[in-house]
Amino acid sequence: QVHMVESGGGVVQSGGSLRLSCLASGSGVSINTVAWYRQSPGKQRELVAIMSNTGRTNYVDSVKGRFSISRDDSKNTMYLQMTSLKPEDTAVYYCNLPRSVRQPDIVVASWGQGTQVTVSS
Repeated sequence: QVHMVESGGGVVQSGGSLRLSCLASGSGVSINTVAWYRQSPGKQRELVAIMSNTGRTNYVDSVKGRFSISRDDSKNTMYLQMTSLKPEDTAVYYCNLPRSVRQPDIVVASWGQGTQVTVSS
């Protein structure tokens, strides 16, 4: 079973930056597609950014130009660089390993506890 461990969240002022990290651990870890998600209170979890094993990326419209997803497969780690943060980015951020870019809602790892990002105005 593969487990995801997120870190790097915190409280930041509007316009600030944060870099989230995510480690995939467990037996038989094989990283192909990677993705970041977020969930705000009262809302469903949404896909924020996704990267295929060839490096192709896609982002939800609200973060395009501000967030950047990257990965270090040698460390089983992925990152989410967030800049120009807005109060509406406040959420718990999760990472996972989708089955494919076309199926971001089908993941192959257990969900972690996430990391809280709070952006104050």
